[in-house]
Amino acid sequence: MITGGASGIGKIMGRMALERGAAFLIIWDINPQSIRSAEEDLCKYGKVKGYIVDVSKSSNVTEGYEKVKSEYGNIDILINCAGIVTSNKTFDQQTTDEIIRTMNINTIAPMLVTKAILPDMLKRNRGHICTIASAGGMLRNPRMSVYGASKWGAIGWSDSMRIELQSTRSKVKVTTVAPYYINTGMFEGVKSRIIPILKPEYVAGKVIKAIEKDKTFKGIPFGFHFIRFWQAILPTRVFDWLFGEVFGIYHTMDDFTGRKAA
Repeated sequence: MITGGASGIGKIMGRMALERGAAFLIIWDINPQSIRSAEEDLCKYGKVKGYIVDVSKSSNVTEGYEKVKSEYGNIDILINCAGIVTSNKTFDQQTTDEIIRTMNINTIAPMLVTKAILPDMLKRNRGHICTIASAGGMLRNPRMSVYGASKWGAIGWSDSMRIELQSTRSKVKVTTVAPYYINTGMFEGVKSRIIPILKPEYVAGKVIKAIEKDKTFKGIPFGFHFIRFWQAILPTRVFDWLFGEVFGIYHTMDDFTGRKAA
């Protein structure tokens, strides 16, 4: 099951899962038109069913999961992929609604969906939960303070849950993924001086392989695994100068426009 699976890398990962022999693909998304389009495009690869679910609402998640379970059985692999970025405003310009919406979808929603599904995985003592966070959850970045906070929260929660499960010797696996900007339209207008913006097909393939290999954490590209190392050894001003100004990361959101509304 993939949340936000009707478009972007969610849809690509769904196709790849079916190509690799997934018995069934469940898509949760909030856009009915996108769901219908995804079902039409992906049915040639295998069995697929889409549901309209607002993953930021606990009641929607609970009802949606009970419906999926009654119609198609248990979920073996969950990929939390739904996410949003509202703007490139500085924090003082963010509205309360933008802050709450970003945190609800990027941080709380993966918890709600996992909370609904995890008990059944624990009963069977098998399953895999993958959460698509962001390199923005590892690296402070101007003009995306709320988005960054939401992804920091997602990474902290996902990786902590992994350790909890490991401590009980559970066979339920957890993978946390932190990709750099992906060229899906969500970050339209972003300009990256040195580090290339990632292609959706490339990221989707890396995520699927990380799940297959039971990776605990996957930074994309690989160099982002070392962000924490450089943060630890470099003085803050040096780190800000190197990554922010030399690499230009602190200016990537300057011309952000985002996906245009249909």
